[in-house]
Amino acid sequence: MKKVLSVFGVFLVLLAVICTAGCVSEQQTEPTQLKIATTTSLYDTGLLDAVQDYYLEKFNVDLLITSQGTGKAIASAMNGDVDVLLVHSPSQEAAFIADGYGVNHRGIAYNYFIIVGPADDPAGIAGMTPEEGVTKLKELGDAGTEGIIFISRGDNSGTHSAEKNIWKSAGFNYSAQITGCGPWYKETGAGMGDSLTTAGQLGAYILTDEATYLTYKKNTNLSLDVIIDEGTSLLNRYTVMTINPVKFPNTNVKDATAFTNWLISEDGQNFIGAFGVETYGKALFTPMKTLSNSSLPPFNIDSTTPAVVPTA
Repeated sequence: MKKVLSVFGVFLVLLAVICTAGCVSEQQTEPTQLKIATTTSLYDTGLLDAVQDYYLEKFNVDLLITSQGTGKAIASAMNGDVDVLLVHSPSQEAAFIADGYGVNHRGIAYNYFIIVGPADDPAGIAGMTPEEGVTKLKELGDAGTEGIIFISRGDNSGTHSAEKNIWKSAGFNYSAQITGCGPWYKETGAGMGDSLTTAGQLGAYILTDEATYLTYKKNTNLSLDVIIDEGTSLLNRYTVMTINPVKFPNTNVKDATAFTNWLISEDGQNFIGAFGVETYGKALFTPMKTLSNSSLPPFNIDSTTPAVVPTA
């Protein structure tokens, strides 16, 4: 009887060891988490959903993505709420870096802003430069011309910053002459997709990134057409950066650095360049590698040098 119990005891010990080993193995395969704050245009197009699935399967890292305007994304980063920023506002990015909040700043892709509006173009701005177009919209809007409405995101996002730059380039003081200037100029304080929907409902003009416009045009009943799509002020650059561990020691710098290096790698760049081709007949974002030797703003940013793990 004692021998039987002894054998049974050995069996229990072995079973416990196997279970413990299995639990340890299971714990080791649990994905790590990387917190990312991003602009709505990268998320609303579905690109980051695709990246999220691919990256989890290939690298066992779960990308926890918060989508908001660039201004809000940067605010989250300045609070230490995330590990990585994916944004598209050169001036805000420069200030963020200068204040010591971001490291390993790399360019990853670009596309274009466009001005869309009602198909009949009641303002008659088709074929104009962006600056000429907004100037005429203001003239007609201030005169109370029926059917003239311009929708602004008004949310300090990358798109809103681009809009303000166009007004400035057209010779206007945005805070004094544009925002709040009359019923023809409406600010949503919302993301790109919601703002496009509002513009469509009101039959208004709006500045948008091309990728989000194509996505909403295909997947919703958005009744807006492309009115202006040429002009240097319409270039739209996207970048990635890691939150500086000197500011926030708990930043997941290891996975953030690896993610940055994947985005600028051949695999990551090919992934970005292929996204949207099957659905829209064209890529929604152009890989930055195609302009790696450019020194012209807004492309004058490193997009090839591997990121290194920063130390706190």
